[in-house]
Amino acid sequence: REAPVPKMLAPCLLRRVVLTVPLVFVAALLLMEPVRSDQEAGTAIPAESRPCVDCHAFEFMQRALQDLKKTAYNLDTRTETLLLQVEKRNLCDCVTANLLN
Repeated sequence: REAPVPKMLAPCLLRRVVLTVPLVFVAALLLMEPVRSDQEAGTAIPAESRPCVDCHAFEFMQRALQDLKKTAYNLDTRTETLLLQVEKRNLCDCVTANLLN
């Protein structure tokens, strides 16, 4: 069976831990090697060795442009159809109103 810790010893141990932990932390920070700003995070791959990336980007942009052209054409066609429907309704309403008078 363990001996009970005296009541006066517990605050002393706590104070010692509270002072020791920050001291160890500061010592660890001082011993670590600082990171220099001239160090690169990664290595750059020269453009000559990655032409596929540029080709794929170009193809993607071509497809995106084709999709935009199709969408614009579809919107133009839909707008013309709706305008023709509105003109037809207005004409029919006008003819119906004239026939009633």
